Amino acid sequence: MILCCGEALIDMIPAPAAEGQNGFVSHTGGAVFNTAIALGRLGVQAGMLSGLSRDVFGQQLLAALTASAVDTSQIIHSDRHSTLAFVQLVDGQATYDFFDENSAGRMLTPKDMPALPDTVSTLFFGGISLACEPCADAYAALMARAGDTRVVMIDPNIRPGFIKDVARYRDRLNRMIGQADIIKVSDDDLNWFLPAPLTLNEKIAVLLDQGPSVVILTQGGDGATGYLKDGRTVFVPAAKAKVVDTVGAGDTFNAGVLAHLSAAGLLSKKDLANLSPTDLEAAVQHGARVAAITVSRAGANPPWQAEL
Repeated sequence: MILCCGEALIDMIPAPAAEGQNGFVSHTGGAVFNTAIALGRLGVQAGMLSGLSRDVFGQQLLAALTASAVDTSQIIHSDRHSTLAFVQLVDGQATYDFFDENSAGRMLTPKDMPALPDTVSTLFFGGISLACEPCADAYAALMARAGDTRVVMIDPNIRPGFIKDVARYRDRLNRMIGQADIIKVSDDDLNWFLPAPLTLNEKIAVLLDQGPSVVILTQGGDGATGYLKDGRTVFVPAAKAKVVDTVGAGDTFNAGVLAHLSAAGLLSKKDLANLSPTDLEAAVQHGARVAAITVSRAGANPPWQAEL
């Protein structure tokens, strides 16, 4: 099972109200949540580890996971409120205002992290859960304890507004990158994390030197490039799509990559360390194909396997 560890929240999407002004409609979301949903819909055995509220929004999130065949046995329930993200869309590009203080997901601590069953073979981390404390420390502790024998993928999806202590964040993320097998970064992530005057390829080399077997760089409409530790690279152009909005695109891309590697029997530390350029290209292509469907419709609405 691929266990997605991180935030699950409610995206409040603007929609016309009866009075003629814009209102907001609640949609399930969160970077890690979206990846779990996409994996479940793609027919992959997937689970979610997060803090969920018992409030009405938490129930909405739990129902969505169940409906997409995502295992919820590792969910940590509490009476704290759910995280809300109010979305503004400009030309299909999303910006967010978050309400996250003292939330069910934010307030997880290392002692809350469960002992994982042997059925969990892969861990996925990412999003704001790696920036917001105390949950960021909880997920880092889980990875340090459970990541040695499991495949680990990280998509930092860096949002500088959430980072209160840059030095602590960089230190924590560096430690996690050193234990990871796959890192997916956008060009914006990479330039924030490594602001030195280096080319993108040189910055990727810095990440690979830290330990991962695979790094995938996404550049929106300019496609994605996969890098292997031995220096070989593959480039995959963005799949053509009529873009409605980009909400959940990167999260769905992550699921597509993991789903392909899982189906190909390559989701192990040994196989990733010896991955061929052909296999990496196929995984990145699948990620791009799945993401193209997501951007063609409103909100984070990943496709089901039958839609492919």
